Amino acid sequence: MSQFEKFNFKTMEEIQGKIEELGVDITLTNNLEPLKKPVKVGNKIAPNSIAILPMEGCDSNPDGSPSELVYRRYERFSAGGAGLLWWEANAVVQEGRANPLQMMITKENKGEFAKLIQVCKKTAADSCGSDHKPLNILQLTHSGRYSRPADNGAPMIAQHDPLLDPRVGITNDYPVVTDEYLDSLVGKYVQSALLAKEVGFDGVDIKSCHRYLLSEILASHTRKGKYGGSFENRIRLLLTIVREVRKAVGEDFIIACRLNVFDYHPYPYGFGVDKDDYTKEDFTEPLQLVKLLCENGVDLLSNSAGNPYYRFPQVTRPFDSAIIGGEVPPEHPLESIARLFNFTRQIQKVSTVPVIGNGYSWLRQFLPYAGSANIQDGSCSLVGLGREAFAYPDAPKDIFRTEAMDPKKCCIACSKCTQIMRDHGRTGCVIKDAAQYAPLYKEYREKADAKNADR
Repeated sequence: MSQFEKFNFKTMEEIQGKIEELGVDITLTNNLEPLKKPVKVGNKIAPNSIAILPMEGCDSNPDGSPSELVYRRYERFSAGGAGLLWWEANAVVQEGRANPLQMMITKENKGEFAKLIQVCKKTAADSCGSDHKPLNILQLTHSGRYSRPADNGAPMIAQHDPLLDPRVGITNDYPVVTDEYLDSLVGKYVQSALLAKEVGFDGVDIKSCHRYLLSEILASHTRKGKYGGSFENRIRLLLTIVREVRKAVGEDFIIACRLNVFDYHPYPYGFGVDKDDYTKEDFTEPLQLVKLLCENGVDLLSNSAGNPYYRFPQVTRPFDSAIIGGEVPPEHPLESIARLFNFTRQIQKVSTVPVIGNGYSWLRQFLPYAGSANIQDGSCSLVGLGREAFAYPDAPKDIFRTEAMDPKKCCIACSKCTQIMRDHGRTGCVIKDAAQYAPLYKEYREKADAKNADR
């Protein structure tokens, strides 16, 4: 087992040397032309191969409509030059919101979303030229065990989990959501998708990652009824939602799915894990699911892994510094990145639709060289920027215009954007966007410390 190490590379030769020393499957190339390639997604075209992954700000208005901070974030993303903007988690029901300010499109506030979409389209054209028309995908979600529609958590669980339940105060007699409730959600996803189409989005994502409700159902081996136990039962709700949304929106609207392919969580509570050793992946079910998603109407995929609310955050997003009280990983971040790259590679091999890769932010200025290499060898179709987009929203524009990223503008993987979320605040890059977010970080840290002191 190698040792954890913070980023400390100045040249391509230095990071290439570490890659070779560790023996990890990461390739770098100076040829950035693959990043400029348009990508067909369903019946639409992304103008290049860089995507902004869903980065939640926890800062919408109480009714779910875009606030000033939401406008600011998506205008920055739109001006930044990416070919696809995957908008953050949008709750399909009030009780499924992850926080009181989570985005939520409704019949009452749809006009505000329509205004923002038009602003973003104009911003993209003004910044990058009239022919630059990025695709906009809205992520649809139900937060399940991490639901917090008001000040206090209100978990809705698909199955009991002896490791996760105690962390949110769930006792053995706590109710599991019924099959009837899950049945009712299908129509809610359809309604949200139709609203998204009406206001001008190019597609929606049926979110199934990070142990939110649909992700937990994929792992619900111990659940009784039609949504638990067998593989066919555990994928039933996700596939039903995909099929019903497709029927409702027609063929010219993108359906995406961002899914966990590896939970890094013990069986029978984890998805995509070896039954005897949960630290090892078992691709059997995830790859079967990918094939079925493609057959049932999905046009775009993005993979993730792990549970950012639990341990082992490096499985989801490699970092230099953990959140307060977090663990130092027992592996080098390049090993964590190689694992994520491999997940995407395995999915793209069996997928008939484009797959967006993730895990790039820790690489800083070397990000485009790894992303371009992955596209070039067929390991993914688009390169996704997550935390990097908070810090450096115009990274795509710099890559295309200068063939490089500015090291001074890059995300430093400090986890402060995650810390604000854990402190129940509005989040963004505390370091590179300090004027906006450093005061917020301080404010919510103080509130969290005071709350903890009262316990």
